[in-house]
Amino acid sequence: MASRGKVLVTGAGGFIGSHLVTYLKRQGYWVRGADLKYPDFSSHNADDFLLLDLRRQDACLEATRDIDEVYALASDTGGSGFLSSRKATTADNNVLIGLHTLEAARTRHIKRFLYASSISVANNPSQDLSSIISASTDSDFLVRQQTAKAEQQLGEYLCFQYGVDHDLETRIVRLPNVFGPFSPWEGGRERAPAALCRKIALAKLNSYSDIEIWGDGQQTRTFCYIDDCVSALHQAMRSSYPISAILGGSPPFSINQIADIIIQIAGIQVQVSKRYLHDLGNREQFIPHETNLPLVDGPESPTSIEQGLANTYTWIEERVRVHLLHLRNN
Repeated sequence: MASRGKVLVTGAGGFIGSHLVTYLKRQGYWVRGADLKYPDFSSHNADDFLLLDLRRQDACLEATRDIDEVYALASDTGGSGFLSSRKATTADNNVLIGLHTLEAARTRHIKRFLYASSISVANNPSQDLSSIISASTDSDFLVRQQTAKAEQQLGEYLCFQYGVDHDLETRIVRLPNVFGPFSPWEGGRERAPAALCRKIALAKLNSYSDIEIWGDGQQTRTFCYIDDCVSALHQAMRSSYPISAILGGSPPFSINQIADIIIQIAGIQVQVSKRYLHDLGNREQFIPHETNLPLVDGPESPTSIEQGLANTYTWIEERVRVHLLHLRNN
């Protein structure tokens, strides 16, 4: 099969990026991956994989050499635990990555450029910094949270303006909470579904009677299974939409609902209670399901939340089992 073109995936060592590389290869593209590291839990399937620091302009120029299209997924990111422990570093890193990748795309006369943003950008985008500092007892975290949103907004604006000014066909795609096998599952970079899978697997394997939930469990999220996400990213690149959103095939779920589904999947026979960390509740804000953006949905038959969580839990339980065995033998 003839190649459909040469594609660069930045952040190819990450969760979504590594899955996207595999998907694009199956679609007939020649794919180069670029990242600081190889994928953590699988081998890469790229035709070419460059270990590069994309905060550097020369690295971005090397990555975009002889490339037709760029999927810009590289970012310094993680779950709420990760965000709560970082200050200006992540925003600084992501602004540099985004700006240098766009400038390299302009220099190399790239045909199409897709910037992966977050649906959380739409959540209170105009919240004033002074009101956060004066009214909140948790102002440090909320300032970091708003900084992350401002950084993503800046990335969107830069992507759009580069397209206008430099004849670069750009696509901006806002992603929901994406989950699935081969995702981070410990250490702070994991998202809510993976964190809950880990906690529930530990409860099952250690016969714990409760699990820890950040907040009150009522906070709502929109979730998308990884296979559906990468298919939708490809659709977004091929679409005529300058900006769009991926919401997956399911309505929003609360953290409590996700935990209950995973507990059932795990087959735990005894009652598992939820221990809420209410002091962290104000850190978990609602991410809206509704949007006035065009939607890209991925495959015609999206993965159900139950099947996606079953696939994810099975993979993470095995990682937890191996980890516990290692601890007991050392």
